[in-house]
Amino acid sequence: MDSREGVLYVIDVAAEQQQIPDGCQIEAWRPPGISEITEVFHAKIVDYGYPTHAHDTWTVLIVDNGAISYDLDRRQCGAVGDTVAILPPGVTHNGKPAAGANGFVKRVLYLDESVVPVELVGAAVDQTNIEDAQLRCSLASLHEELRIGADPFAASSEIALIAERITDHLNDQPGIVSHAESGVAQQLRLMLDESPTHPVTLDEASARIGRTKAHLVRSFSTQYGVSPHAYVIGKRVERARKLLLDGVAPADVAAAVGFYDQAHFTRHFKRHTAIPPGAYSTSRS
Repeated sequence: MDSREGVLYVIDVAAEQQQIPDGCQIEAWRPPGISEITEVFHAKIVDYGYPTHAHDTWTVLIVDNGAISYDLDRRQCGAVGDTVAILPPGVTHNGKPAAGANGFVKRVLYLDESVVPVELVGAAVDQTNIEDAQLRCSLASLHEELRIGADPFAASSEIALIAERITDHLNDQPGIVSHAESGVAQQLRLMLDESPTHPVTLDEASARIGRTKAHLVRSFSTQYGVSPHAYVIGKRVERARKLLLDGVAPADVAAAVGFYDQAHFTRHFKRHTAIPPGAYSTSRS
């Protein structure tokens, strides 16, 4: 399961002799500290159909291989690799391999119902499939980050932009975004500078500044050429370098500057300095 926490279940059907066909593989987990995501679900399904059911969440689904056929509110629908499927909360659906497909491989985010406005449930039933290469790429990238252990601040930023793009599509306004505001970017930067080790959350910043989370991320990125999360990581790494040169052990530095585990710290530190933290202070001695 790589480095993920909050594991819900991992099933290799062939190995565990479940009552669905051999070759099906399912894994699910709840990423820690990311309130917008109630579950991440990855599955390889072969010759099996899900019964009709409903979720309390927004289901955002991409297909990596094969094709899915499903009925959403009794309307026949489908999803393939180029589409993003949006299934709204409370609406019944099923799912099975599409005709002619040997099965499918899918990755799903179950997003809290507050992430997309509830008044768009009807629109999502009417246009469950979204053709948007950028949106699909963003979702695939987020899934990869979630697999190795995404930073909650980074994930929240990505989800805000993804949710905004989904909302725009459901409102028939794809590509229409609000203009970045330099004043908003400056306000957010001051908030982030207050405590890079325990930065203000996007929810808190949004409430204090009076703008959406997506607007905060876009304004900051436009003004400073770096995302709010990348800015925070840079500040943490700078602080970590000073502590390492002072002789503080890397394991203690990781926690002191706000990284949630050693692997997370090492990955970002090496990206910024080209060497792991354990070798940094000795290389300067």
